[in-house]
Amino acid sequence: MEFNFGQIEYLLLLLLLPVLGFLFYYFRQWRQKKRELFADERFRKWLFGADRPLSKFIPIALLLSLFFIILALANPRAGKEKVKTLQKTSNVIFLVDVSNSMNAEDVEPSRMEQAKNILKNVIPQLGSDKVGIVIFAGDAVSIMPLTTDVSAADTYLSAIQTNMMKVQGTDYLRGMEMVVTKFKNVPKGARQLFILSDGEDNEGNDEAARKLANEEDIQVNTVGIGTEDGAPVPVYLLGQLMEYKSDETGQTVISKRQTLALKNLADQTGGQYIDGNRLDEAVEKIKNQIQSFAGGSTSVVSTENSILYYQYPLAAAVVILLFILLINKSRDFDF
Repeated sequence: MEFNFGQIEYLLLLLLLPVLGFLFYYFRQWRQKKRELFADERFRKWLFGADRPLSKFIPIALLLSLFFIILALANPRAGKEKVKTLQKTSNVIFLVDVSNSMNAEDVEPSRMEQAKNILKNVIPQLGSDKVGIVIFAGDAVSIMPLTTDVSAADTYLSAIQTNMMKVQGTDYLRGMEMVVTKFKNVPKGARQLFILSDGEDNEGNDEAARKLANEEDIQVNTVGIGTEDGAPVPVYLLGQLMEYKSDETGQTVISKRQTLALKNLADQTGGQYIDGNRLDEAVEKIKNQIQSFAGGSTSVVSTENSILYYQYPLAAAVVILLFILLINKSRDFDF
């Protein structure tokens, strides 16, 4: 049986015991000399009381109790015990809209940055869940595989820009097709999708995307980012604002969040619509929706924990201290 200490550094306190032992001995000798100087032997019993037979053992008992307390603090442990727990795992893909309309700044600092901030706050809280990221506009591409290792998620998210897709527009069907491909090894009914978008559909394929999601048994949750009043869409070149997007007549295009379309997509696929304009609230609702998803798979996880024995030296220390109190009825520790 392997034996060790969980907090071995506490054993250094054992070095104090010889010091305390010396101090106890020195005090006893000093006190005896002072009594001899103070009074003759025939008066000492009357002045100081008779020596109690067990009093000489009090310092030893105190040191022994401290020894056991230090052992308890060091957390002695040995062997292993197997613990089986049920662990629920969800399979979640985040589908992020990277069309030009996500540059609109009706949500500070922009719709795109808000979407990224939501994911940067949500993903680290998902524990053992499998997470993947897909971006889409007029086309779609996977930027993070479906995995439990999300340590690099922040790097992937920081790199997302609206100019990443050569084909612009907003094609929900292309995004859904990529999601289906990533879910191919996940059983139907255990697939959960979150779409972060302003809801604008330039290609008119939202109905086809909804139909495909239902065929593949994917629960689609939508996170709407942007305001219904809308904002102009800035056009950047090499990070510099060049102009605002305009239509064929030269009028500035106002991009508005299509809340109803996003709600319908979620409702018709068994999901939930979440307002993504308030960061903390959106993060909490996404996390709760993932945790409550009935389609998550449950597995039995076995772990091995050391058997702890700190309670035994602690009990010994308590017994010794009670013994000291019983034999030292005066409670003045006159040893």
